[in-house]
Amino acid sequence: MSLLDIARGEVDIISQRLKHLSEEFLEGLKNELRVILEGADGSQHGDEFLILQKLIQKRGDLTANTLTGAHRVQLEILVAINTGMQAFLHPSMSLSQTSLIEVFLFKRCRNIECQSQLPADDCTCKVCANTDGFCNLCMCVSCNKFDFEGNTCRWIGCDLCSHWTHTDCAIRDGQIGMGADVKTGAGTTEILFRCGACNRTSELLGWVKDIFQICAPSWDRQALMKELEFVTKIFRGSLDSRGRRLSWICEDLIEKMKCGMSESVACRIIMFFFQELEIESSRRKFEEIGRMIAPQEACSRISEVLQEAIAKMEKVEEERARMLKKARLDLEVCDRELENKAREMMELKMERKKKKEETEELESIARLKQAEADTWELKAIEARREAERLQSIALPKSHKAKKEHCSGIVISIPMNLPLCWPMKLTSATAAWLPWDYFTWEA
Repeated sequence: MSLLDIARGEVDIISQRLKHLSEEFLEGLKNELRVILEGADGSQHGDEFLILQKLIQKRGDLTANTLTGAHRVQLEILVAINTGMQAFLHPSMSLSQTSLIEVFLFKRCRNIECQSQLPADDCTCKVCANTDGFCNLCMCVSCNKFDFEGNTCRWIGCDLCSHWTHTDCAIRDGQIGMGADVKTGAGTTEILFRCGACNRTSELLGWVKDIFQICAPSWDRQALMKELEFVTKIFRGSLDSRGRRLSWICEDLIEKMKCGMSESVACRIIMFFFQELEIESSRRKFEEIGRMIAPQEACSRISEVLQEAIAKMEKVEEERARMLKKARLDLEVCDRELENKAREMMELKMERKKKKEETEELESIARLKQAEADTWELKAIEARREAERLQSIALPKSHKAKKEHCSGIVISIPMNLPLCWPMKLTSATAAWLPWDYFTWEA
């Protein structure tokens, strides 16, 4: 039994054969398919996967009725080949037989975390109607892929049909560009997103502002830098002043964060920018009202707009004052830290100087002791030489005195003594007698 047999064999026959195989063999088949799916980008494994997928997709007998009698492992393998996803081979995958059949037949979302019935929300757009297995709740309209990233500018949602597109896919396919201002109409332009599903446009500046206001507090440093990069990509080609300024600010914040700026400060700066944009919008609204309506109504509207603008300006000013106060406190903390570090540095320098002086003093004492030792060694050598000299003088005199003392002693040896008589002296006596100084007479 091989993967090729499962891909082209009749469902009921393969199911019966699989029932008689061991669990180890069945797990081996699934592992073999995992290896093929993991290396699908390579030439060899990619060719194997395409062959298996084409065999399955060309078959007309793989219906809901026939698949109902399929072996569980057989169905998991068929679904994994058809979708190109390893998740359906995982031991912890707990989808029911019916759900697997619906995924295989593109009636249920292949995203295990979603599992919506297709078409999602009974959508009748051209994408949902014509793309097998597409789910407008979790998949990109352009690439038909899904991921598990949320609360991010990586995905752009259509304001009108709620279909989603990867930001990179939208930029690649030319779905992001300049267009007439959605709110004011002709006369002003801004960066817009054109949905690939409904072909209608959505403004992106307000969308980015909403994303940052809602999600930025939960982003860490790396996430914030990534989001700033996405915003820079979106507004890099903007021709209106607001979009250009947003792109410049994001680029500047990325560089400053690389040099050490904290994510909280960067987040507050871009929030400031969005608040300033709101004030500018209110000012433009005020000017338009003055041109379009009657004086009395204009005064009323102007009063409302002024109050709203003043409230926003006060809010911005309060935030700015709070940030300034915090910046001053941070600066004071930094100054104190610098003073402490400078004091510690001086203490370390003094300690180092003290250690150096102690080391030099010890080295001086060591040199002095070495000089004293050398002096005593020279004196010892001179004393040894003097002792040797005195000994060389005293030794001949001692021998001479002994000889003079013993020269007057005459030892008479009787004639009848044996020749070996001196040998009968004790060894102690014979040892100290200076025999060569005696005068011998027979």
